[in-house]
Amino acid sequence: MPRMNGPWTINESIPKYKNPWIDVREDQVIRPDGKPGIFGVVTMKGGVSVLPLDENGFVYLTQEFHYAVGEETIEVVSGGIDEGETPLQAAKRELVEELGIEATEWTDLGLVNPFTAVVYSPANLFLAQNLSFSKSNQEGTETIKLVKVKLEEAVHMVMESKITHGPSCVLILKAKNYLK
Repeated sequence: MPRMNGPWTINESIPKYKNPWIDVREDQVIRPDGKPGIFGVVTMKGGVSVLPLDENGFVYLTQEFHYAVGEETIEVVSGGIDEGETPLQAAKRELVEELGIEATEWTDLGLVNPFTAVVYSPANLFLAQNLSFSKSNQEGTETIKLVKVKLEEAVHMVMESKITHGPSCVLILKAKNYLK
């Protein structure tokens, strides 16, 4: 049975590929101009991004090799929301796993959809403060190095395209604005 998605009519959705992180489908559609067509959609597991900030104005970022882009990148702590987890619970878990940091003060800085044309991948953004440090518990796919810089330097890194991960850029700039 056809269903509407804004001005698009979806006649059929055909699953193409699925794993625990992504789901790819092809929709047989009637386009807004009335002509038939197809539209591919990638749905990613919802995620979180966390910017830990200490009392001296330092933020703690990650540096690791990311397979899809084929290079090491500097980013905020980020990861997927597990089934049954709230975004805040996922943020707390990811911060401990990746950098061994716990925080007692959390600020929700909203949501970002980094890819709106073909990919649905919502990321919840959090600022973490009042930090304590322990040993990280990285997953087998992670080899993360901690990068400690002043928040102002992180903003500069975003503006100079040294940080290019969308949710990281948005979170760093939102945190800077929030803390004004």
